[in-house]
Amino acid sequence: MLSILLTMKKFLLLFAVIFFSTLAFSQSFNARPGGTQKPPLHGKNWMAITGKPLAATAGAMIFTKGGNAVDASCAMLAATCTMWDVLSWGGETQALIYHPKTGKVIAINGLGVAPTGATAEFFKSKGMKYPPQYGPLAATTPGTPGALCTMLAEYGTMSLKDILTPIIQMAEGYAIDAQTANAMERGKDLIKQWPYSTSVFLPHLGEKREAPEGGEILKQHDLAETLKKMVDTEQQALKKGKNRKEAIYAAYDRFYKGDIAKEFVRGAQEQGGLITLEDLANWKVKIEEPLSVNYKGIEVYKMQQWTQGPVMLQALNILENFDLKGIGYNSARYIHTLYQAMNMSFADRDFYYGDPAFEPEEPMQGLLSKEYAKERAKGMNLEKNDPKVKPGDPYPFEGKKNPYLDLLSEWNVASFGKFSLASPGESYLNGFLGGTTSVEAADKEGWVVSITPSGGWLPACIAGKTGVGMSQRMQSFVLDKKLDPFNVVEPGKRPRVTLTPSLAMKDNKPYLSFAVQGGDSQDQNLLQFFLNVVEFGMTVQEATEAANFNTYQMYSSLGDENERKPKPGAMLLHSGTPAWVHKELIQMGYKISFDDRTSGPINAIYFDWKHGSFWGGSSNHGEDYGIGW
Repeated sequence: MLSILLTMKKFLLLFAVIFFSTLAFSQSFNARPGGTQKPPLHGKNWMAITGKPLAATAGAMIFTKGGNAVDASCAMLAATCTMWDVLSWGGETQALIYHPKTGKVIAINGLGVAPTGATAEFFKSKGMKYPPQYGPLAATTPGTPGALCTMLAEYGTMSLKDILTPIIQMAEGYAIDAQTANAMERGKDLIKQWPYSTSVFLPHLGEKREAPEGGEILKQHDLAETLKKMVDTEQQALKKGKNRKEAIYAAYDRFYKGDIAKEFVRGAQEQGGLITLEDLANWKVKIEEPLSVNYKGIEVYKMQQWTQGPVMLQALNILENFDLKGIGYNSARYIHTLYQAMNMSFADRDFYYGDPAFEPEEPMQGLLSKEYAKERAKGMNLEKNDPKVKPGDPYPFEGKKNPYLDLLSEWNVASFGKFSLASPGESYLNGFLGGTTSVEAADKEGWVVSITPSGGWLPACIAGKTGVGMSQRMQSFVLDKKLDPFNVVEPGKRPRVTLTPSLAMKDNKPYLSFAVQGGDSQDQNLLQFFLNVVEFGMTVQEATEAANFNTYQMYSSLGDENERKPKPGAMLLHSGTPAWVHKELIQMGYKISFDDRTSGPINAIYFDWKHGSFWGGSSNHGEDYGIGW
């Protein structure tokens, strides 16, 4: 009898194991595909991923009408601008485009410039240590309308009318999401300073809640009229015999030289801004050569040094000297090695990056050389955090003498190291992690687009009756050459920005297209995402959801004077990190704070050439959304 009971007990135990194992498998298979919280996207013909579900839908609509990835990305960009997804039409757009017919990666520089009168002396005379964060004096010239028109004219297939017709419908009224509506409510004290913003963002003025509620129809009549004017100009040009490209550029000119420009300038100056008609007329989108480095056979492309993009390239060069896979994913040693590599790269960014159209010339050849990276790697402290990491000297690596050795000798990040950081303050994080959005698109013809647009975020100052929110990007300049002799504000100059779309090529074919929101954290998170895929074999969805960390040991590119100061040794660590890892990191000299979210939403596309398909990834927090077919 006892043996029978024992046999039955064993049977029941075995049954339970099989049952619950099957159940677990079933749940994993149906509820958490691939072991991720969000399912991976798959597509054969096209992929569209961006910061808002409605914007991804706009991209899908264009694809279904026969547009290519450039057409679709323009539609997604236009939709996110219209929805105030931390940017407006008056902001800036940076894009990398893979051209399948030439096999080249192209960079679109759609960043505005400092207007007439925007000098270091001007801002210093107002008692400022940096240009302001908000309002008309924070505005560079608008870049997004020009960038969109340029991408569409040069590399798209459709008309501006095709792209903007659904966007005009949105401007005439769309159901606003709660996140954006709440941002309007939180920023209403600033918004009330600007009459044109007040009329759009605070439809219930005088009531307890003055901003729209989530789901309420937000109407932007002035913006709709501005977009209609651009479309009308294009259509009139076509009737006069202009070709598609010429007609789109006619719309471009109306925005920057016609009645739209006049109203924009009038409205900006009425509210205290500096932008002139000449500033708008003289500004041009630049089509540039991107920068790149090769990491273990993968060519990684970034925008030029007016962005922070080369930071990631520098860090990859340094990290190539270490066995990262052998060190182990997110071990204390791994986190420490990446932290130090990023510290070195960000120190170089903080001192050497700026607008290449202005003197002095940035030493990018030296900064991106493998020899310079080896020298930086040799200087890395492998046991402790180095709170005194300074910019290196890349000039000898391009056969030159550094003209700023005197400034380098005074540059000391450790002097700002007196701080208490149980957890970063909300104000600091808003500056450091300040959101933007991203756009990723690809099609079966081989076109690939990666965009990181921004500017004109809430609370935004709208320029007159254009409905266009002005950029706040002027704040990324410095006023003192001791901080960065290459990024001192001047009229006509582009500020060094955090915005950093990314493309990677392998075997002369697209490999990854990826971007993220999040201020100074962008290239930190993109670096870790890239290594997650390349070194640790994660899928793009797994890599977007993986735990990252952030370093605060650099000058913030956004915020006020206090929020800019570096915090040596400060680290944001994922709350799920094992206790023994953060214990070891503390012993290495780090000051740790924790959060469940350690990166902005990463959007990415992986190109599966073996099976002829796309893998899309969009991280498991935020409103970012993708559609594939």
